[in-house]
Amino acid sequence: MENIEWTKQLKYQPYSKWPTEYQKRLKKRVLNSFFRMNYHIQPDSGLLNDPNGFSFFNGKWHLFYQYFPMGAIHGLKSWFHLTSSDLINWEEQGYALIPDNQYDNCGVYSGSAIELNGKLLLFYTGNVRTEEWKRIPYQNGAWLDTENNISKIQTPLIYPNENYTEHFRDPMLFNYQDKVYAVVGAQDKMLSGRIALYEMREENLHEWEYHGNLNFTDNNLGHMIECPNLVFINNIPVLIFCPQGLNRDYHFYENVYPNVYMIGKSFDPQDCSITPNSNLVNIDEGFDLYATQAFNSPDGRVLSISWIGLPDIAYPTDSEGWSGCLSLVKELSIIDGKLIQYPVEETKSLRGKAVFCDLIDVIKAPEKHSYELETEIAANKKVKLTLFADSEKTKGLFLTIDTINGYLVVDRKKSGISFAKEFGYTRTIRIAKHKKIKLNLFVDNSVIEIYVNKGEKTITSRIFPDITQEYIYSDQYLPTTVWPLGTTRLAK
Repeated sequence: MENIEWTKQLKYQPYSKWPTEYQKRLKKRVLNSFFRMNYHIQPDSGLLNDPNGFSFFNGKWHLFYQYFPMGAIHGLKSWFHLTSSDLINWEEQGYALIPDNQYDNCGVYSGSAIELNGKLLLFYTGNVRTEEWKRIPYQNGAWLDTENNISKIQTPLIYPNENYTEHFRDPMLFNYQDKVYAVVGAQDKMLSGRIALYEMREENLHEWEYHGNLNFTDNNLGHMIECPNLVFINNIPVLIFCPQGLNRDYHFYENVYPNVYMIGKSFDPQDCSITPNSNLVNIDEGFDLYATQAFNSPDGRVLSISWIGLPDIAYPTDSEGWSGCLSLVKELSIIDGKLIQYPVEETKSLRGKAVFCDLIDVIKAPEKHSYELETEIAANKKVKLTLFADSEKTKGLFLTIDTINGYLVVDRKKSGISFAKEFGYTRTIRIAKHKKIKLNLFVDNSVIEIYVNKGEKTITSRIFPDITQEYIYSDQYLPTTVWPLGTTRLAK
């Protein structure tokens, strides 16, 4: 691929000025990548990052993702549109929002969607830069009609707020007690992370009442909050967000930035507060998950999807001209005060014929490393399970499960191409001592999603193995079920 010097001018060059031949060559190179996935949403070129506008409208699930198609960098962003009837197979609808006016001239940034008056309202941040390169954030709107036609609303819905710096973005819409609200990620003038709360007045898109900073903790939340979400699980508020620069003495995390949640007791929009019922908890314990977007769907479920990737991290496929994918769609629930996350029931439609095996000998992984593995580790056992192993057992993704001392360790140091070394090679997850645990592992060539006890904890990671790493084994007897997983319509 061309050795491009990514100048500011080139990063923000309109898509129409890119040669068609360049785009064709890039897509062909990406298509031939060894690390392409089978059932995870991925771009056909360039950078995919935050999921946006996850919603149900006009009999279809709608999903958008933030996108720069010309290379694996954060350049001029747009929204790309997907629809689905089953949350598994997705149809490409093409670009939904591209930067083309004075309120989004340097990028269509993250946002959400909600149905209003028979149309789907898309709410997004327009990234604007002045000639002096000063950023001005506008919260903009667009309508999606029942024919999938999209029209931008010509003026911003929420203008920059004097209480915040230029870092004011990612509006998330939600319904509460028959009113429409929005939370927006922000940085205040003291350079602290905040979540702003707004209320739409009488369904007037251009009249939003600012309630202030959402109050749910007295602790400092770093220097910026991105991607806030507020959902209600059986009327219990759950706040999900991404604090940047969070003090690790207050909340421990190992990635460059965490994605966290807090379960509340109650939400009071007039008081602009959530009464907390839990501390902050990492929504995922793995290496590579960020920008979770969740919503209350009309079928009664609370659904979420995340970017499997992180800001400010270089990935091995960057040199091939592509980066990023999205997680499986999960259903969220609360059991015994814990947030449970597990792939939606529809995910089972991917399963092929089950294979039952005892992982004591090396077995070959299903074709294209596309499978779900389910196993149970008994109480008071210590087992080492290796995925992406080579025949010599020197390489692989090593999982150590210790139900005696109560921990699970994921070690990707020898799983393939190394990256993000400064953030470590291992993640240690606490589990209950002296109790059996169940594991469901969804493997997709260069990504793995691990679910402990049907979603009590999740561990998501990218892995970039070589061609010799095609085996699975355990260091002791381990009854296991493996389902080959099919390729989705989008991932082909």
